[in-house]
Amino acid sequence: MLEIRNVSKKYPGSKDYAIQDINLVIQEGDIYGFIGPNGAGKSTLIKSIVGIHDFEGEIKFNDISIKEDPIKFKSDIAYIPDNPTLYEHLTGVEYINFILNIFNVKENKEKDILELAEIFSLGNKIYDPISSYSHGMQQKISIMAALLHDPKVLILDEPFVGLDPKATYELKEKLKSLCETKGLIVFFSSHVLDVVEKFCNKISIIKKGKIVESGETQVVKGEGSLEDKFMEIFNE
Repeated sequence: MLEIRNVSKKYPGSKDYAIQDINLVIQEGDIYGFIGPNGAGKSTLIKSIVGIHDFEGEIKFNDISIKEDPIKFKSDIAYIPDNPTLYEHLTGVEYINFILNIFNVKENKEKDILELAEIFSLGNKIYDPISSYSHGMQQKISIMAALLHDPKVLILDEPFVGLDPKATYELKEKLKSLCETKGLIVFFSSHVLDVVEKFCNKISIIKKGKIVESGETQVVKGEGSLEDKFMEIFNE
């Protein structure tokens, strides 16, 4: 269980909070969508969860606090930003193995790497230098590296940006399978509301740094679409 309790963040020099009094509880197996307009606080919360930002309040996973034991907390977390920065002098497979070494994965993952490379239509391109990759290919390598160390929580910021339709479909199917079979928690922000509506069992909507709606997707969106609900909130 991922717990976010009374989390607030104010950037140096700012008089206003970027996020304020955020409270969320995300259970094993949840695919949790986090939506709001640009500047609402989505990335600030995500960067707080993964330890990039300091913050007021408490964030725990299975009772392990990121403040009290950040190494243990982060060992169960994988984070994929919207614009991943990879080591371009490495090949794709070298980068993946580098990440596996960081997470102290001893098991030989070659078979799993090749299977994911096939799923994401990378094939032998995983042996090419990352400097030759498009943004979408870099996103795929970042996702592969995240999945292969078997995280218990996967945090994504705009995960489908740069992915072709096939890769988007395959990623969603892979994540759904991991949530169902291993209890993976997926928490991600996205501006693609129809994907969030169809893919997520739970969602939260953030406006000006505060959660304004939260719960099961079908309940939050009501009888209309999630886009209708979103426009209703942000046209007020």
